[in-house]
Amino acid sequence: MKQYLSGRDFCAMFEGGAAAIAIEKQLINDLNVFPVPDGDTGTNMTLTMGAGVTELQKKQPTTVGQAAEVTASALLRGARGNSGVILSLLFRGLSKGLKDMEKADAKSFAAAMVDGVDAAYKAVMKPAEGTILTVSRITSNAAIESAANEADVELVLEYAIAVGYKALAKTIDQNPVLKKAGVVDAGGKGYLLILEGMLRALRGEEIGAPDLSAMDVHTVDFSDFDHEDITFTYCTEFLINRENKRDPHALRLLLDEMGDSLVVVDDDELIKVHVHTDDPGKALSEALPYGGLMNIKIENMRLQHAEAAGEQQGGETPPAVAAPEKPVGIMVVSAGPGMEAVFRDLGADQLVTGGQTMNPCTEEIVRAVNQVPAETVYVFPNNKNIILAAQQAIPLCEKHVVVVPTHSIPQGVAALLVFDPGADEATNTAAMGAATAAVKTIQVTYAARDADFDGHNILEGQFLALQDNAILTHANDWGFVLDKITAAVSESGPEFITIFYGEDVDETDAEACAKALRRVNPGAEITVIKGGQPVYFYMISVE
Repeated sequence: MKQYLSGRDFCAMFEGGAAAIAIEKQLINDLNVFPVPDGDTGTNMTLTMGAGVTELQKKQPTTVGQAAEVTASALLRGARGNSGVILSLLFRGLSKGLKDMEKADAKSFAAAMVDGVDAAYKAVMKPAEGTILTVSRITSNAAIESAANEADVELVLEYAIAVGYKALAKTIDQNPVLKKAGVVDAGGKGYLLILEGMLRALRGEEIGAPDLSAMDVHTVDFSDFDHEDITFTYCTEFLINRENKRDPHALRLLLDEMGDSLVVVDDDELIKVHVHTDDPGKALSEALPYGGLMNIKIENMRLQHAEAAGEQQGGETPPAVAAPEKPVGIMVVSAGPGMEAVFRDLGADQLVTGGQTMNPCTEEIVRAVNQVPAETVYVFPNNKNIILAAQQAIPLCEKHVVVVPTHSIPQGVAALLVFDPGADEATNTAAMGAATAAVKTIQVTYAARDADFDGHNILEGQFLALQDNAILTHANDWGFVLDKITAAVSESGPEFITIFYGEDVDETDAEACAKALRRVNPGAEITVIKGGQPVYFYMISVE
């Protein structure tokens, strides 16, 4: 009978929860019903928990309050995607509830679980039922109910999890999309798997986890690579979460042609890639057919070499927080050399590589914001799954941060076009909000999985056109898809159309797309830009 949780207990429980989600991450990923390539829920939750495990192993806290605080801080900085951020909030609230405690009894732990739910609900602007929020709320309330009459922490958690699974089963009927697909909420399922892992660890059961350190961005060790001869500019490192049995030999050959210092290591779950190249966007694009991308790191070796040389000559390392040289600055999340050039031209001071399939963690956003030499920094996430992580970065930054909730690259471009460095925050946010609302965004990608979604019977590999994140059309025939796109664009009577074409599209095909749009929109001003973005063949801005 376990009436109190010690710091050692909490550490073991957290590692057990992390192990449980890591083992079942693909099961959670498979519950995602939207067929676009994305940063899947299981992967994001696994990476987020992995950040906590790494920090616990470094600091080895002794009290339950210290252990909870260590994990909460690590999860906040390592959170990826909406599911990872919400998970980090659940543990942050838990940490506040256990603050300064040496040990926690069942009532204290249950109350702290409720504190976690409160923290998560407060951070989500429009909490929806049938999600991880619903499941965690009902589970935590069940823990409170059980702890009122039961002193054994194990029995309290066991009861709460059982009630949580009943709540999870109901998410199918609470969310029309889940009902159509016949699946439960992925985040809710992941949360309960973590609690189950925590309970099993508390009971001393062996979970048999894979090595979580291999999935953490801070522990991927490429220190043995030779950086002496800088033939190519960018050191590009990333992990691929394998989603198929495709042999990475073809990837090795392609990357070998693009650069040097190539290392590709694979196992059943992951492919680790390191390459020096002048085109990191293409390297990422070539990797996508193998699975979701994680832990992306792109470094300019020439710049690093120059900074190192400066240090040897008595120079100083740039500070972690740049001194303010101007009132306002800009940080943008983007992918693709062309898109990055566009944002640089629009005034971006710092860029974080990220987007669909590659959600940057909160800490990456914090580092970039702190490097902007300004007092106030406007952050443009440019993806709906990155907005929450950007918002969680606000209290962690040394700067005053304003998150502009852009859902797409075209929205980010539109917002920056009306941004006025001399205007106050209220004026700018109002102007940028109006600009993003006026933009219709059409994005063309491929279907990552078979799906019966919102009345569409989608097959893996088909062209998939999205209009403002809703499915516009899908087909194997590009001509059919293009006809649907031109019809949708012409409905709004646009004045301006901008076509950003991706890494896998050549200029001739992009011009053919523009020609089709000109034919039905003769009065519109049409611009074609090589964005070089992965995942999306085209991103079309219509105003």
